[in-house]
Amino acid sequence: MCGIVGYWGRRNAGSILLQAIRNLEYRGYDSVGICTSNGEILAIRKDKGKVEEVNGRHSLHEMTGNIGIAHTRWATTGKVTKKNAHPHTDCTKSIAVVHNGIIENYERIRERLRAKGHAFQSETDTETIAHLLEENIHLGIGQAMISVAKELEGRNAFVALFGNEGVIAGVRKGSPLIVGVGGEEYFVASDIPAFLEHTKKVMYIDDGQMVVINNGIHFFDIDSQKSVEKRIVEIVLDMKQAEKGDYEHFLIKEIMEQKETLFRAINQDEDEIRKFAEEINQAFGVFFIGAGTAGRVGLMGEYIFSKIAKKHVNFVLASEFPSYEHFLTSKTLLIPISQSGETADVMKAVEVAKKKGVKVVSIINVKGSTLDRISDHSFLVNSGIEKSVASTKATTGQLAIVFLLAYACAGRLEEGKRLLIDTASEVNDMLNPRYEAHIKRLAKKIGRRDHIYIIGRGLNYPVALEAAIKITEVSCIHAEGFAGGELKHYSIALISDGVPCIAFVANDETMADMLNNAAEVKARGGYIIGVSPEKHEIFDYWLKVPDVGNTSPIVNIIPGQMLAYHLGLERGMDIDYCRNLAKSVTVL
Repeated sequence: MCGIVGYWGRRNAGSILLQAIRNLEYRGYDSVGICTSNGEILAIRKDKGKVEEVNGRHSLHEMTGNIGIAHTRWATTGKVTKKNAHPHTDCTKSIAVVHNGIIENYERIRERLRAKGHAFQSETDTETIAHLLEENIHLGIGQAMISVAKELEGRNAFVALFGNEGVIAGVRKGSPLIVGVGGEEYFVASDIPAFLEHTKKVMYIDDGQMVVINNGIHFFDIDSQKSVEKRIVEIVLDMKQAEKGDYEHFLIKEIMEQKETLFRAINQDEDEIRKFAEEINQAFGVFFIGAGTAGRVGLMGEYIFSKIAKKHVNFVLASEFPSYEHFLTSKTLLIPISQSGETADVMKAVEVAKKKGVKVVSIINVKGSTLDRISDHSFLVNSGIEKSVASTKATTGQLAIVFLLAYACAGRLEEGKRLLIDTASEVNDMLNPRYEAHIKRLAKKIGRRDHIYIIGRGLNYPVALEAAIKITEVSCIHAEGFAGGELKHYSIALISDGVPCIAFVANDETMADMLNNAAEVKARGGYIIGVSPEKHEIFDYWLKVPDVGNTSPIVNIIPGQMLAYHLGLERGMDIDYCRNLAKSVTVL
């Protein structure tokens, strides 16, 4: 979940690394640090806080040297303090390390190294890497890196700077690491936006591999210790997608971009969609998996396939999927859904599936991500770079592809595509200043409430769960989604005078029951916010959405996203950098 980056070249590393970690701040914003070297001594500046705060105190942009490493942290092991900020060094202060992931056996390693006289300066698992490298450096840099990588347990990636030799080296073991190739310079980072403004040429490091950069670039397999050949891939990404432009926050920019991104998601290769639909129809057991928001899309998939394709598919949270391994076979089909393509829970689930011979076809937003490369096939959402921690445009794109697949399984792909195009046009009309102002007024009414409850039925029950995620992430209000039919069984006990309750009321077979549920809440003092094509008497506040039939989840998600944004503003939250969260969850 942390952002790591290394630079080797001819230019001033300090300013380049500073901009790189600005571009990676969505991966972690607890603390920041940079280490640079002139080929001899190491210079380190680090502190807790966000990138601009730390730069303001320590002038990171003024750091000299032509090589360096940098880090923006999402804390796992060790509190958020200056001493726990990366980079970390060995006892000689000649080796510095930045790291993403978890070292499961770090306590045992640290005890052994302390017995040998190593003095630790932090509480982190990361610092053990620097001291292990010091113990093994007599073997040479390459062998030292391999030896350390083999000893570390858990999913992680790290980049080390060897100041005396002017060398940068990186290892990937379950967490992402990518190389960028410039003219006479190289980058190694956890994500492409770190170096996108400098080069669009990348080389992918696979799991169990390492890279060594010193007047050239060399890749090695950790187990065999043999050299590995890599090809340069030209990526198609626009750096402007990672800039806010005229918007105050990335979140509202990305919400508004759904005017275009939905059309891009719908524009899939129809032959590929039909081919995969046939595989779904023939599979013995189909599973959607995902985590967080992508998990709610997977749950919607269960309902969508039931209603449209008259077909049973399963949804399992990615973190729980390994418990299902006992009845997976080579006839099973796994459909992971992920924005980043690097989510640790998803990757672990795919590993379990692959061992049983399961075919994996993914729905992802990042081409070239780990999930993309290990899948048998991928459908790209094509939403572009998403910088806000709270996912929006990738979510509706993922939903669009799930709908396409369901309609294709029913032999009605053209009908489904027309409906989705009409739905995207309706979303385009929804995203206007008047609609946003109407939602902003609602946010002012309910923004100081401690609890918000959200109900839905059928296709819109998972939408209620997703709206709760958005409101929780962005505003830090306790928001909880329920199936409307569950109210009488337990959750109506939470309703008291004035408590906001959002009701998703679609013009479908669930409408009458949903209105009854809303009435039950209102009878107990609840404040009913209706999300519906029609205004019903029971509503205290109405958020109109277009009547699009089966694709109502797509249009209903939009007001949930926008309300979360304005609730966050009303409460003075850090909109793009949700408290305690990071964009890409690469640790288990």
